Amino acid sequence: MKLNEGEIGKNYVVTGVLARMQVARRLEALGVNERTPVTVLNKKGSGSLIIKVRGTRLALGRQIAEGITIEEAAGR
Repeated sequence: MKLNEGEIGKNYVVTGVLARMQVARRLEALGVNERTPVTVLNKKGSGSLIIKVRGTRLALGRQIAEGITIEEAAGR
């Protein structure tokens, strides 16, 4: 599933990042890599959302969030 399809308050694990090279590198620098746990904190009507990754809140636009695939974290 895509990150923007995640539910608020649930924990997920990133399974892939599909974005332009520059955006993918920036996400990697911010800690959004494969196997990284993330929590969806808030979703906006425009498709943007706020996630918690490695103890930091990160706001993502709709297009970037659609390029990040996730799966539900096991045992959480």
